[in-house]
Amino acid sequence: MGVSNENNPIMTKPTNGQEMGNRKFGVEMRNNRRALGVINQNFVRVNQYPCVVNKRGISETNGICNKNPPIPAHRPITRKFAAQIASSQQQHYPEETKKPKLAAENFSVWEDVPIIEVDEYEAAKDQPVPMSLEQTETVSHDNKTQMEIEMEDIFEETAIDIDSDDAKNPLAAVDYVEDLYAYYSKMEVSSRISPDYMAQQFDVNERMRSILIDWLIEVHHKFDLREETLFLTINLIDRFLEKKSVVRKKLQLVGLVAMLLACKYEEVTLPVVDDLVFISDKAYERKEVLELEKLMLNTLQFNMSVPTPYVFMRRFLKAAQSDRKLELLSFFLIELCLVEYEMLKFPPSFIAAAAIFTAQCTLYGVKQWSTTCELHTKYSEDQLLECSRLIVGFHQNAATGKLTGVHRKYNTSKFGHAAKCEPAHFLLEQNQ
Repeated sequence: MGVSNENNPIMTKPTNGQEMGNRKFGVEMRNNRRALGVINQNFVRVNQYPCVVNKRGISETNGICNKNPPIPAHRPITRKFAAQIASSQQQHYPEETKKPKLAAENFSVWEDVPIIEVDEYEAAKDQPVPMSLEQTETVSHDNKTQMEIEMEDIFEETAIDIDSDDAKNPLAAVDYVEDLYAYYSKMEVSSRISPDYMAQQFDVNERMRSILIDWLIEVHHKFDLREETLFLTINLIDRFLEKKSVVRKKLQLVGLVAMLLACKYEEVTLPVVDDLVFISDKAYERKEVLELEKLMLNTLQFNMSVPTPYVFMRRFLKAAQSDRKLELLSFFLIELCLVEYEMLKFPPSFIAAAAIFTAQCTLYGVKQWSTTCELHTKYSEDQLLECSRLIVGFHQNAATGKLTGVHRKYNTSKFGHAAKCEPAHFLLEQNQ
C-alpha cells in the first residue's frame, strides 16, 4: 500500500535497513517525520482510542486521498467522531451516497494497529473529549425548529386592508369607517327588536307578517327602489308592531306606510301616496295613509336612523372581496331571512355575516370564511354555522309554497338568476 506523494513532493531515499523496516507497513519514509500525521487521517491512535478506517476509501485509492477533510493531530477519535468523519467524506463523494450503507459495512475497528506518534499521543491524552458534535446537533435542531416556525408564519393567513384602495375616495370615509361601524354595532344592540313580540298581538300572527313582507318585496322591486329602502321598511314594521297592536285588516296599511316613510328617508324620487293606494287595490284611502304615518312616527319617536342588515352587508361583502355573483346570492339569501319571523332572534350584523358565509359555501362548495371576514364581522365560522343552516333550509324551500316573491325576483336576468344556485347541502349534512 503506497502513499500518494502529491502532498509532499520532497522524498529521500531510505537506507536498506530502513526500507526493510518500512515495507512491513507498506509505506515510504519521507524527510519529515510529521508525514505520519497524514497517515493518521485513516490510521488512528490505539490504546484508549481504537482506530477506525474507511475500507472503501483504501480499496479504491490504494492509499490516502488528500481530498478528505484533515483530522486535527491533537484530537483522539471516538466512534462518534468517526461517524462525523464518514459524513463529511460522503459529502465529498456524492456518487457513494446514492447507495447508503450501514456504518458497520463502511467501517471496521482495528485495535492492534501499532502506528502512532508518541509525542502527538501524549499531547492528545491531556485534551478533553470535545463537545463540538453535541453542540452541532443542538444547533441543527434549533435551526430546524426555526425553519418550521418560519414556514408556519408564511402560510398563516393575514388580514387584508380592505380600505387601502379607497384612500382617495371621499365617499368611502376611510378615516371614519371603523368608528362608524363600531357605532353601528353598539346601536344594533340598543335598537334590537324583541324576537317574541308577536305574543302581544291578538289579531295578527307570524304567518301574516311573512305574507306582508313577501308582498312588499315584490312592490319594492316593481317600483325599482333602492336596497336600503327595503331593509328600513321591514325594520319600521317590526318596531311598530312591537309597540302597537294592529287589527288584521290594517296590517297591509302598516306595510304601505312603512315603505312610504322609508322612501322619504332613503330615496331621491319616491312614489306618491296615490301610487301606494293604487298598489293596495284601493283598499285604503289617502286620509288613512296620512293618519297612520303620523301615528307611526310618533310611536317610533321619529327615530329612523337605525342599523339594518344592509349597512353591515356592504361592509362585510367588501371584507369578503366579493364579486357580482357572490353579492347577488348573498342578497337573495338575506331577503329570504327577512320573510322569516324566527330570524329576529339574530342581530342584523349576524344575519348579514351568515348570509355571506352561506353564499360562499353555496358558490364554492367549501367554507371560505377568511381571517379578514372574521376581523371585520367579529364572528367566527363556528358561530355562524347554526344560522347558516337555517338559511340553507330557506334556500331549499324558496321555490315551493305560497311565499315565492324573493325567488321570482332573483330568478331574473337582472339579478343574475341567483335563485337557480344549488343550496349548500353539505352544511346540513354536518349538522346530522
